[in-house]
Amino acid sequence: MKKIYLLAMLLIAGISVQAQQPGTPTKGNYQLASRFSPKKLEKLIFTTNLDPHWLKNSDRFWYEYETSNGKNWYIVDPATKSKKLIFDNAKVASAVTMVVQDPFDAQNLPIQNLKFTEDEKSVQFEIKSSIDQVKKDRLDKKAADSLEKKTFYFRYNLSTGQVVELKDFEKPKSKPRWASISPDQQVVIFAKEHNLYWMDKSNYEKALKNEKDSTIVEHQLTKDGVEYYTYGDSRGETNVERAKNRKNRKPAFILWSPDSKQFAMVRTDERKVKDLWVIHHTAQGRPALETYKYQMPGEKEAPKRELLIFDFANKSQRRINTAAFKDQEVSLWSAPALQKQRDDEHRPILWHGTKDKLYFTRTSRDLKKIDVCELDIASGKVTPVIEERFNTYIDMNRIGLVKGGNEIIHWSERDGWGHFYLYDGKGNLKNRITSGSFHAEDLVGIDEKNRVLYFTANGREKDEDPYLMHLYRVNFDGSGMTLLNKGNFDNTISLNDNNTYFVNTASRVNTVPVSALYNNKGRKVMDLEKADLSRLMTTGYKFPEPFTVKADDGITDLYGVMYKPFDFDSTKAYPIITYVYPGPQTEAVNKAFGRSMDRIDRLAQLGFVVVTVGNRGGHPARSKWYHTYGYGNLRDYGLADKKAALEQLADRHRFIDIDRVGITGHSGGGFMSTAAMLVYPDFFKVAVSGAGNHENNIYNRWWSEKHHGVKEVVTPKGDTTFVYAIEKNPDLARNLKGHLMLATGDVDNNVHPAGTIRMAQALIKANKRFDFVMLPGQRHAFGDMTEYFFWMMGDYFTKHLIGDFSQPVDIKEINREVENVGNKRRTGAITAPGEE
Repeated sequence: MKKIYLLAMLLIAGISVQAQQPGTPTKGNYQLASRFSPKKLEKLIFTTNLDPHWLKNSDRFWYEYETSNGKNWYIVDPATKSKKLIFDNAKVASAVTMVVQDPFDAQNLPIQNLKFTEDEKSVQFEIKSSIDQVKKDRLDKKAADSLEKKTFYFRYNLSTGQVVELKDFEKPKSKPRWASISPDQQVVIFAKEHNLYWMDKSNYEKALKNEKDSTIVEHQLTKDGVEYYTYGDSRGETNVERAKNRKNRKPAFILWSPDSKQFAMVRTDERKVKDLWVIHHTAQGRPALETYKYQMPGEKEAPKRELLIFDFANKSQRRINTAAFKDQEVSLWSAPALQKQRDDEHRPILWHGTKDKLYFTRTSRDLKKIDVCELDIASGKVTPVIEERFNTYIDMNRIGLVKGGNEIIHWSERDGWGHFYLYDGKGNLKNRITSGSFHAEDLVGIDEKNRVLYFTANGREKDEDPYLMHLYRVNFDGSGMTLLNKGNFDNTISLNDNNTYFVNTASRVNTVPVSALYNNKGRKVMDLEKADLSRLMTTGYKFPEPFTVKADDGITDLYGVMYKPFDFDSTKAYPIITYVYPGPQTEAVNKAFGRSMDRIDRLAQLGFVVVTVGNRGGHPARSKWYHTYGYGNLRDYGLADKKAALEQLADRHRFIDIDRVGITGHSGGGFMSTAAMLVYPDFFKVAVSGAGNHENNIYNRWWSEKHHGVKEVVTPKGDTTFVYAIEKNPDLARNLKGHLMLATGDVDNNVHPAGTIRMAQALIKANKRFDFVMLPGQRHAFGDMTEYFFWMMGDYFTKHLIGDFSQPVDIKEINREVENVGNKRRTGAITAPGEE
């Protein structure tokens, strides 16, 4: 009997060895993964992208840069090729300490809101102290938050080095969300009880001090506003909040004319659009209902857009006739923001055009027809100046105006690639500006005098990842195209308003970010900074590895990144997880070094190889063919490429165990990861799918109809209808073989929880075991439960890909970071008797 028992044990052991390859990790490395939480990374990664503040009176700029030695503030003068500290931190810390009477030093100098004075000879900044004071603008003297830390204001003279306290300084109040301020700052427009109102400057100043001030004088501009045919915005409120806030001021999304005499807006009539709801289960007291309008694909009840022009002097409005397509969209462009205005207290939002005309687009519901239109303000006449037509959806970028619209620079994919075209003001094509098998991305600057266009593009340089972004210049006639930031890197640029200099930060996922200053001919003026990753490297961090594979067609190149455990052992076999997003607006494959690691680097530390890789139909920054590959096949189009990519990587690398494949994603990636489990159930073994749009027929109309397609049907009588049909994940629920976790926030008003719940219902009806996580009180991104969800995801993969089921009930990795300080009220505070 003992021999039989021993033989049985040996057989079981043999089976166990066959199931788990030699050298395979058998425990999740929770300790290593916990070292790279977002909060810990804040102390390991400092400034990685130099963000310049361009000044108004010259080409100079200043910037803040943090390293493991603290923050410094610099001023750069391109003309003299000089970079220097704005001030000596130690001296300023000493001067500030004398005034505030809190201790500061060179490395611990918490300067906030630094900005140059108007004459650019001094800088102003503020320091928050440890002193408690009563809020100056408090309304309820018994309110728990009636105290605040006293803020001190200082001015530093760049020439003398003198630090002066601004004792009587009144900091300008932050602009409330509801205020649309005219360029001359004399008028403020807002919405209230669904209508437009205005107040003058003096009353606005009262409102900044106390919004409930009964002496504020408001003037009503419109009287026909009603719920869902409103001039304002109240989205994101529960029904109870909406009723409570009914008389509050709300934002009205308007665009001003440059001369402050008129403004424009698009008013939307949603009264016939069907309602959708989420329930706030964790609201105070009774669960609260949130009702909002939400058109789903194929529904005939569409919102109606109206373009309105208001003449403020006459207090009159006109509705502009923009009609061209049934259920059309009408969109206004705002004028490009100026770099030199970024630190201004007042930054007006202007319409794109002149005081006499503005430009807007009207788009057919199927997105196959878009008109760029010019509106003559005086007459109200609408002229389509550029028409775009295509058999799949059309993407559109803001046009560039030369001399107020005498010429127009227009971006189009009409030849299969994104390129720029030059038109005259009447819409006649003069010439192509760019051409070739590459993707022009953004219009960055227009030099009208020298007739030069500055723009970003990718895919033009040979022997590079085609997604790496570069800055170029080209003459309006298409000649003289020049690459301005050479090098095999992805680039973030900031070009000044004079188009004379730009700051460039260059990196790849496997390089340290480096920032430099260049002139408009592409000549490097000076190096500026190299990111400090020294503390990150002490943790054992290793850069990920870019790779290239073929798509499932064996022809198309796909580009990806591989993330390994930092204690990687090439003699071991690791499960592989792919983090996915199907597109078509992005592929979620990093090109530059970044600080966000949760779904990639950090997940890998548990004991996985994690990869991200593109797929045909995934990204707009390649050809139009590549971008629209999934048109009409929105559920399945990217899956074969993901599978083919993983198989090729396993062929190359023995450390990848292709029999243990996981997949995860959020939103569209949640939808894609579940679809992968159902379309290729014998290949993908484990999935964690967050906030997935599993049924795109109940996702929002714009995204679903655009990327999948909607058929416009015109009857013999001339009536137009729209037909939409799409494959859904629940249709394939019977195919599930592996382990699937579904997750959603219960108040997700982007991808409604119904998509995940219907997926769960289909799995239950198919008698499938699966896991379901509902995150209470969370919108689409999971908010303050993101860290919790990371560990739920990590647990799931660790259990089902590694075989480690040792996790306790408590998430120790979160708990050990919590400060257990009891009822401590504030640092350094001494509680007097009787104050408990």
